[in-house]
Amino acid sequence: EVQLAESGGGLVQPGGSLRLSCTVSKDTYSQTCMGWFRQAPGKEREGVAVIELGGEAVYADSVKGRFIISQDESKRTLYLQMNNLAPEDTAIYYCAADSPPAPEFWLYRATPKYGYWGQGTQVTVSS
Repeated sequence: EVQLAESGGGLVQPGGSLRLSCTVSKDTYSQTCMGWFRQAPGKEREGVAVIELGGEAVYADSVKGRFIISQDESKRTLYLQMNNLAPEDTAIYYCAADSPPAPEFWLYRATPKYGYWGQGTQVTVSS
């Protein structure tokens, strides 16, 4: 069974940067997409960025130009570089893998009921 483990979260000041990592315990080639999602207190889980194997990345409007998703297939690791962080980016960030109909569909319609999800890592942006 695929297992995902996030790391790299923490406390950062507004305007700062963090890089999240997600290590996958099993070959994910059977899953066509990997992505990052987040859930803030009192809010629903939302898509942040997804990337299709061999394809382009798709980002939520709120993080375009600030976040970069990438993957190192040789290390079975997914990354999320987060720059110019703001307090509204505070959330638990989850890594996930699935084979959705399309990356854009998964970004906006993903649910933990389907696919594979990590346990999450806390990101707090505060002065």
